[in-house]
Amino acid sequence: MKRALVAGLVLLGVAVAGVVLGLLLVAPSGAPPAPTATSRPPRPSASPSPSAMDTAAVGVLARAIVEAIARHDSAAFGRLTCRPQSAEALAGLQRTWDAAGPVTATLAEPPEVRGESATAKVHVKAAGGTKDTPFPLHKENGRWCVPG
Repeated sequence: MKRALVAGLVLLGVAVAGVVLGLLLVAPSGAPPAPTATSRPPRPSASPSPSAMDTAAVGVLARAIVEAIARHDSAAFGRLTCRPQSAEALAGLQRTWDAAGPVTATLAEPPEVRGESATAKVHVKAAGGTKDTPFPLHKENGRWCVPG
């Protein structure tokens, strides 16, 4: 009885292998296999994966934001924005940073890139406490910048 079962399984294996080999030989090269009843079409992703260049550029921008905050350098921060900032706006930012006193700034987590938008969460620690601030970032004319 066991021999008959083993022989049947071997024959079934040979038949399945023959069918698979036959399909491989008959299918045109380079053509994707035809979908079967159990296959599912790929699900579209919510947003395309960021390129390595975009991920790197966002990382550089995020670190530049951190450095500008830590050094209280409003002029450096102004160069990171998508639109030129007025002297008045930069002076106001500088007054705010000067009033805050010494701070430490770090990235709270790696920036999150979604297509041509990204977010860099900056963790700032000062005498008054700590705060995590998400900075929206945007790719404009091939350059990553802080909107506004």
